[in-house]
Amino acid sequence: MRIWLAALGLSALFTSASATAQAQQEPTLEFAFEEIVTLGQALSPGDTAQGGRLIIPITGGTFEGPGIKGVVVPGGWDWQLRRTDGCTEVEADYFLRTDDDVLINIVNKGVICMGEGAGPVRTHPVFEAPKGKYDWLSKNAFVGTLELAPPEHGPAVKIRIFRVR
Repeated sequence: MRIWLAALGLSALFTSASATAQAQQEPTLEFAFEEIVTLGQALSPGDTAQGGRLIIPITGGTFEGPGIKGVVVPGGWDWQLRRTDGCTEVEADYFLRTDDDVLINIVNKGVICMGEGAGPVRTHPVFEAPKGKYDWLSKNAFVGTLELAPPEHGPAVKIRIFRVR
């Protein structure tokens, strides 16, 4: 009897949430900031049971957007896993330091697939920001685009980050 009542309660909750979601607008994207992330020499421990592993040190960089700007703190890593289907899973974990000296952690995950019909690289950044001016980063969903940075930045990637509204 308790299980049935609990299921009934969950059903009502999901029905209510579904009706509310349908009444809301479709998500849109709002530009948050752009990063140029510089990269060091890749390390390769070789093939693992999960695939070919590659570890790329993050050596620095810059970022800027409306109301936020600063540097990428050296010392982060981009962990890559080359899968058997030819795609590469990426997971970068590093810190941003704003121009007003606030440290923000970012973990940015994505999948890179090359070849016909692969499309652009999209990522899913998640932030851990201290309470205060930048805590909006911890309270929202984001999507990113990933591409090579212009050659004058050396080995680097350009990441554009958008808040989902």
